[in-house]
Amino acid sequence: MSQQSRQVSDDSLAMIAAGLMLAVSLCCTALGSTGGGGAAEAAASAWQNPLSALLKLPKSWESNPFAEVSGWLPGVVGSQLLLGAALVVGMLICRVRTGEFLLPFLKVFLLSVLAYVLAEQKVVKYYGLEYALWALLIGLLISNTVGLSGRLRPAVRTELYMKTGLVLLGAEVLFGKLLALGLPGICVSWVVTPVVLIVTFWFGQRVLKIESAALNMVISADMSVCGVSAAIATAAACRAKKEELTAAVGISLAFTVLMMVVMPPLIQLMGLGPVVGGAWVGGTIDSTGAVGAAGAMLGAEAEKVAVTIKMIQNMLIGVVAFGVAVYWVTYVERTEGTRPDISEIWRRFPRFILGFLGASVLISLLYENLSDGAGFVKAVVDGGTKTMRSWCFCLAFVSIGLETDLRTLSRFLRGGKPLVLYVCGQALNLLLSLLMSLLMFEVVFPEAADVLRK
Repeated sequence: MSQQSRQVSDDSLAMIAAGLMLAVSLCCTALGSTGGGGAAEAAASAWQNPLSALLKLPKSWESNPFAEVSGWLPGVVGSQLLLGAALVVGMLICRVRTGEFLLPFLKVFLLSVLAYVLAEQKVVKYYGLEYALWALLIGLLISNTVGLSGRLRPAVRTELYMKTGLVLLGAEVLFGKLLALGLPGICVSWVVTPVVLIVTFWFGQRVLKIESAALNMVISADMSVCGVSAAIATAAACRAKKEELTAAVGISLAFTVLMMVVMPPLIQLMGLGPVVGGAWVGGTIDSTGAVGAAGAMLGAEAEKVAVTIKMIQNMLIGVVAFGVAVYWVTYVERTEGTRPDISEIWRRFPRFILGFLGASVLISLLYENLSDGAGFVKAVVDGGTKTMRSWCFCLAFVSIGLETDLRTLSRFLRGGKPLVLYVCGQALNLLLSLLMSLLMFEVVFPEAADVLRK
């Protein structure tokens, strides 16, 4: 299968599989409602999602990971069955062979379970060493010691898992959040982010002279937009090599942990308020989970602002992917004397982004128009899609590690230029995000965050 046809196949599979899981969560929540009767009763009712008891992640532990395994193991099995079934149905619809996928998928999923168990150890969790890091390390350990076996290879599908997770992530990105902070939130997320992305890419090409433009772009998008989610979308748009994606992800994970630990005490030392501090955290730390954790260290108000800013920033994933696809076809890969073909832009565009946007629009409409839409959406997301999105991302990180040869990876990190690029770009991001947060929330719109307090 060609690279282009494999991309289209993965995009279609991701949208079908994620769509099925979203549909199951929506139906279960609708049928599992405790409400009944009149509108007043429905508005006051608590939406329930029966899937929440069937889909789980490993729980926190201190000295014995198996002490309370009975509390989460059935939910892990349920997650594996639902995800496996959704992927198989997608493969059948897309006429992709499934016979060689099921057993290897079970093995890769077990590696993902191990990554989550390691990440949930209390000391490890305290220091912010999340599942993504452990999943990547487990994959790298296997691929660079015993090697990736041929029997496991059919289920090592980095892009498929990541794209499925990104489509599910769309259900967590509500357009109402865009309006919650209004213009200040847009300025912090949508003005600073593209400026940092463009300047960092220019710096890498013109000053550092990084040989691979694709590596440069993936690192720039990862650092400026929203971490790994943006990196995988951008990598698809510019056809970056897996080793380039791995390098970007590795650097991002390391700095995410560092920033999550350092930024909260730094914000307190600088005397920044919870609104400005939360906005600064949300606009700079790559991972959404790390943003929530860092914001929580500053208080509930800072956490709300930080997560809201990051959600607004996440909406740029599709825009950035489309922009990169256009730029790559028009300038980077354009041969002299030829005109860029519009159809090539469409072929290059990561089509799973349409699924991401579709899920976001659907859930946003339900959120705004249903009676107790907020409760319904919370049940759909927290009880189903969020858990499945987490499993998809973990499978993707394990797959990245399994597909990466450290000897090949070292070629992309040679000379330290990618690291310098990330540090310089993040420094610019920190400076501009702080200045914009101060300007928007202290000077121009000092009462903008009041809506989040209600």
